[in-house]
Amino acid sequence: MRVPIQELKAGCILSEDVFSLTNRPIISRKTVLTKELLDIMKIFLIEEAEVETTMISGKSMTSAGNMDEAEVEVESSHINSFLKGVQHFKREFTSWQSGLPVDIAKIRNIMIPLIEKMDKNPSSIFSLHHLSTNEDYLYQHSVAVGMISAFIGKKLNFNKGEVVQLALGGCLADAGMAKINPSILHKSTTLNSEEFEEIKKHSILSFKMVQNISLLRESTKIGIIQHHERLDGSGYPFGEQGSKINQAGRIIAVADAFHAMTSQRLYRRKQSPFKVLEMLIQDSFGKFDIPSIQALGSGIMTFSIGSLVKLSDGQTAEILFIEDKAPTRPLVKLIETGDIIHLEKNRQLFIDEVLK
Repeated sequence: MRVPIQELKAGCILSEDVFSLTNRPIISRKTVLTKELLDIMKIFLIEEAEVETTMISGKSMTSAGNMDEAEVEVESSHINSFLKGVQHFKREFTSWQSGLPVDIAKIRNIMIPLIEKMDKNPSSIFSLHHLSTNEDYLYQHSVAVGMISAFIGKKLNFNKGEVVQLALGGCLADAGMAKINPSILHKSTTLNSEEFEEIKKHSILSFKMVQNISLLRESTKIGIIQHHERLDGSGYPFGEQGSKINQAGRIIAVADAFHAMTSQRLYRRKQSPFKVLEMLIQDSFGKFDIPSIQALGSGIMTFSIGSLVKLSDGQTAEILFIEDKAPTRPLVKLIETGDIIHLEKNRQLFIDEVLK
């Protein structure tokens, strides 16, 4: 919806690029607006902008652009569904912090509709990284990891029940964070070694929180405790390696790393999902499960020839051809000049985002 700038607030999500007098946008679509960005828009004399119908907080906006403080149920896109799911999960997480047990039925009610939405729009998982904020990252991450784990499971031809288990396991993998001291959990500066060791206890704490839930399979529970293990033995909490890490643990590990590396953090800018896939294969070789990474990467193949993408240098291009062996590096044609570029041979460039 198009909203006058005076009615925009921090937390609105741009649905279209914001341009001034240049060919390149001053702020890209899917950006979560902050007070600083709103000030920049005013400096550039931007009068209005296209934004999503739901704010990053999960609250809805009226058609007039005013904030609706009530939780309004709207027929929404996958973005709106994800944001509302995050707010429901946040309430569950808060209840765990107060000592209540995990209510697996409520987690199922959050994740299953999101999986169903994802089935209709599988490429949506490649835009989840835009929806991460420092304030609610922990809750956004948990829901996203559940969705991405389910996506990988579907690509690996798991049956419906197994896919649901992966979604639940991915979502609950960081449940133990609720038992970590909040001063460490929400620290805005780099953790010291003692604090990091405390954080590393969360996978064991997560396991303890779910170990008596009969609706979770034992393989899922093991996957939860192993989601920070690495195939080369460099992970935690036990330094397991190779075949000692079960398939659920391998899948959740890839989903967890993928979302974390693509998300905006206090200490790191968000990175392109396409760049992160390459990093997981190249820079982290031997740590992560290659079939799981390949399954995630195969989702890029759902972007048909003719899709418009934004490259890392800001240029817009059209996908001409995608090779199975290098799905993140297709043959593209620059919209502005008509030049054809093979990204496999131009390693300094990569796809930053799929536009449509």
